[in-house]
Amino acid sequence: MRKAVLLYNPNSGGTGGRQSKRQAEVESVVALLREAKVDAQLVLTDSPAAAERQARQAVQSGCDTVFACGGDGTIHTVTQVLANTSVALAILPMGTANALAHDLRLPMNLKKAALAALHGESRRVALGRIQFRDLHGNPGARFFVVAAGAGVDAHLFYKLRTGTKQHMGMAAYYAKAWHLWFSYPMTRFRVELAEAGSDASGRADVTEMLAVRIRNFGGVLQELAPGASLDRNDIRVVFCRTSSRLAYLLYVTRGLLGRTWKVPGIELAYSSQVSCQYLHDSASASGTSRAETKIYVETDGELVGTLPAEITVVPDALTLRAPLRKVQ
Repeated sequence: MRKAVLLYNPNSGGTGGRQSKRQAEVESVVALLREAKVDAQLVLTDSPAAAERQARQAVQSGCDTVFACGGDGTIHTVTQVLANTSVALAILPMGTANALAHDLRLPMNLKKAALAALHGESRRVALGRIQFRDLHGNPGARFFVVAAGAGVDAHLFYKLRTGTKQHMGMAAYYAKAWHLWFSYPMTRFRVELAEAGSDASGRADVTEMLAVRIRNFGGVLQELAPGASLDRNDIRVVFCRTSSRLAYLLYVTRGLLGRTWKVPGIELAYSSQVSCQYLHDSASASGTSRAETKIYVETDGELVGTLPAEITVVPDALTLRAPLRKVQ
């Protein structure tokens, strides 16, 4: 690491004194990197569009590393620029979930995370790529490093727009999410996938699809998709044929307890290509028609649009700076 930019939104993560404290922590990381002879610059940003533009400027100016100072949404934004370049992504975990940071075994302390990136290893990994329709009906595409989803989870992101957690507070946010969970009509859509390592293909009419790239989401819910790994050139697909809310809760409970029991109606597969389409006679469990219910798509926890969607894998697409892995 010789030249690095740290992208940080000072308006994120609270107000007043907390914002000042967080920015001071980031500035202390800049000082630490400079002491290690890294040409490090802090660049303040105020929106995902600005962060994407500033990351592009960092690449063009000869930076070999870009630090995403934030959560998985910030990482998602920076990844769009660093994909298919030689510039490495480093992380200062400052979000709510920090799923990728947990999977990489990064310390949650910012200085320790910076040292892990500085003295760690460069890992070249595959990225997921999803094509979809944006909220205005136009074609769109995004890379993803953690997961992409369509159905139940994306519908919640649609209802709980960006900033809702900050405006409502986490308790109210989770209460609203719980209410939406019980009111969602469980609209079905079609998933077709090519199974990795074979010529076999599969098709299912589902209420939810998750395409997962990481093993450990951190916190109490770790292995949401057992078998997923950044070291693989495929994705772990979780698809839910069931409309049973109890089955969903059982599956999440399985992850919470670290168990491997099978939940009827919820299946997993490895794949390098997944297609998600509306059903021609799309109807929900409650009888709602396609005209009344859109099926939304999210990537790395960010609402991006609606079906139809196509997911592929791009091998050798991103360099991550991460702690040294333990020899198995």
